[in-house]
Amino acid sequence: MQQTGEQYDEVIAQCRTLYINKMKDYGSAWRILRLPSLTDQIFIKAQRIRQLQENETRKVDEDEVPEFMGIVNYSLMALIQLEKGVVEQPDLDMKEAKELYDKHIGITKSLMEAKNHDYGEAWRDLRISSLTDLILQKLLRVKQIEDNRGKTLVSEGIDANYQDMINYAVFALILLKENKS
Repeated sequence: MQQTGEQYDEVIAQCRTLYINKMKDYGSAWRILRLPSLTDQIFIKAQRIRQLQENETRKVDEDEVPEFMGIVNYSLMALIQLEKGVVEQPDLDMKEAKELYDKHIGITKSLMEAKNHDYGEAWRDLRISSLTDLILQKLLRVKQIEDNRGKTLVSEGIDANYQDMINYAVFALILLKENKS
């Protein structure tokens, strides 16, 4: 499981670099997005991945990697929005944006480590298409919870679903890299 931790950190380092570079380009404009808007952005990414996996021909020469990275980063943005709330104007400087990213990925990685211990790294035997489907299922759950105004009877909250999507996307990125090797 140590290898998983190292691979996880490598993937997150790439996602974090992308997040920081986008912050340099756009600032924290994403802070105005309501949770359903972020959920929809993640849904678009997951649907695109599914289409890439199912289509034999591609009109744009791209693979799934940037889309899975987008799922990681948009899910982290959603976790930040859950903590801080939506604002009318961008309000995060680079330092705070990095700190919040690191805080939420730390919590999410700890969740992955606990589940990975209990499940015995079962994700390594999954197909990338199954990880995509699991992300889509989590998205549909989040949409339902959002439609229910955040209320659940017996289910985990929205935050746990975003964390699971991050972890599934990281697993997919790890597997994609291993499959290229």
